[in-house]
Parts: sequence; C-alpha cells; structure tokens
Amino acid sequence: MELRKDPITQNWVILEEGQVAWPAAEKCPLCPGHESLSPQTIYVQWNGHDSWQVRVTPHMRPLYRIEGEAQRRADGLYDKMRNLGAHEVVVENPDHHLLLSQLSDENLAHVLRAFVARTSDLKKDRRFRYVTIFRNQGALAGQDLEHPHSQITATPFIPRRVVYELRSFQRYYELKERCLLCDIIKQEIEEQVRTVEWDDQFVAFCPFASRQPYETWILPVNHNYAFEEDLTTWDRQVHFARFMKSILRRVEALAPAYHLVLHTSPNLNAKYDRSGHWRTVVDDSHWHLEILPVIQAKSKSYSIKEVAYNSLPPEKAAEELRQAGTGPRVTTAESSRTA
Repeated sequence: MELRKDPITQNWVILEEGQVAWPAAEKCPLCPGHESLSPQTIYVQWNGHDSWQVRVTPHMRPLYRIEGEAQRRADGLYDKMRNLGAHEVVVENPDHHLLLSQLSDENLAHVLRAFVARTSDLKKDRRFRYVTIFRNQGALAGQDLEHPHSQITATPFIPRRVVYELRSFQRYYELKERCLLCDIIKQEIEEQVRTVEWDDQFVAFCPFASRQPYETWILPVNHNYAFEEDLTTWDRQVHFARFMKSILRRVEALAPAYHLVLHTSPNLNAKYDRSGHWRTVVDDSHWHLEILPVIQAKSKSYSIKEVAYNSLPPEKAAEELRQAGTGPRVTTAESSRTA
C-alpha cells in the first residue's frame, strides 16, 4: 500500500493493488475465548469477573503500518508516501450481538474511556498529525466484522474535511474572536428547530446544511477543543455515554445503518506540522461527534453528485428524531430537554 496526494483537491488516497477478501472463519476473532485469532491486545478494561469488558487490538488487515517513517517523496509534480500510521479495533463489549446503543451507561463509558486513552497515547507519537475514531454500523455502512466494534486510525496527515473545518474555524475566530461552533450551538438552542436533545453539558442537532437525512451532531455545550482533554473524568464519561446512547437510539429507530466519526483537534506536537499553523486551535476548534445515517435512495444525475443531495430538510429530520422512541431518558426531566 502507499498514500498518494491529489494535487487538485489536496486529498490523500490509499492505494492497494487488489482488494484481499476477509478469510472465512468459523469463530469470531473478537469474541471472548478467541483472542488468539486477533493481534495482541494493546488496551483492556476488565469487568471485575476475570473477563474483559473492552479491549483494543491492532487491526487484522490494517490500512496503515506503524513501523518506520513516512518516506515522503516526489513523483514528478506528484507527492506520495508509504502508509505510515496506526489502525486499531476497539471491541466494544464481549457480546457478539449487543449494539453500542444497547450497552449500559457504565459499559459505554468504558468504551469512551478506551477512546480517550488510545487517542492520548497515539498523540504522543510525533509522526502522527491526526487521530480519527469512527464506527460503521450495518452492511449499508460497510461494517466488515459482525461483532460490534469501532476503529481508530492515526495518520501523518490531517483528513481533508477536517482541514476545511479547521480553516473555517480559524477564519471565523480571526474575524470575530469567537468559536464558530459555540455560536452555532447558541443559535440552535435558542431557535429549537433543528435541536434533537440537549442538557446543561451536551447538545445534539441536525446541521443547518445536513448532507443526508437524519445527520446528527453531538457537541459539548461549553467550549473544548479536544475530545481527549474534555472527557477525562468518570462522571463526565458516564454523562456523555447516557446522552450519546439516547441519540443513537433515536437515529437507529429511523435509520439503523450509520457512520459515526469523531472530529477532535489535530496533534499539535506532530513533527510534520508547520510551526504555529493551527496557532488558535485551542480557542477556535470545538470537538464534536458526527452521525451520518446511510439511507438507500435512488441515485441522482451526475450533475448533482459533486453537491450533497438531501431529500429531508434538517428541521423535519430533527422533528422526527425528537419523536423517535429512545427508551430511558438521558437525564432527569429537570436537566434534560427536547425541543
């Protein structure tokens, strides 16, 4: 594998000669008792009964390799490098069929704790500029292993969409000396037309320019630029787990398959970063979780494929999500509200 950079869009592309199919296996490599079928565990949270509750391993077919350097080089006017990075699997629970939204608050908090620990650890490696946490649920979303899991990648580049976000945050801060997402949160809570749920710590809403039906973002109400710097205490982790679970249940009631991706700050200590490039990131960036449901729909003509097409306005999507069944409430009636 190697990484090639598109000189027009500045997007990095992973190239692999031929796609290797997953080998057929009678046993799930992520289930308890089958640990020998997956790489060595690099993080584990025990459940107190001589069994693991959450564990993290290197991916069995990693897109990135952690050894060595990036070996950045030119090919004429083009740029490429080897697929340096890390690619890990977070096994969210021992049960082969238990979805993230079905975990107890405490067990989901343990998953979040694993996210925090692995993000913090990977950011200590100055070769990596960005750490991404993502999850594909369902065949429509490209889930490649049946056992519920999330994935973590660390790369020597910042993904293009994240770069666009960071630049927008920076420009807005230079103009107004305020965080763009803080201002968006304030307006969404005041208007209450795209909000799905909120309390004094977190808010969920459908973005004003949603790319697809039921797209939902979860953000901390108060400003914080880095997920791993924010969710450091057990109480905070449990609270976010409870809130996140409520939103996932709402989404799953309408769109069972989805992509989930965490947007946090870049690694400010990365040696490949230009000195001071994101000099205001602590003040202008705001971490958030994006949930992107996958809806089967008729394809549009080519003329519209370069522009996201969404047949469901976010105002209507938020209304449907507010009405969707979620089971237990996020918090008590006094501290949790739906618009």
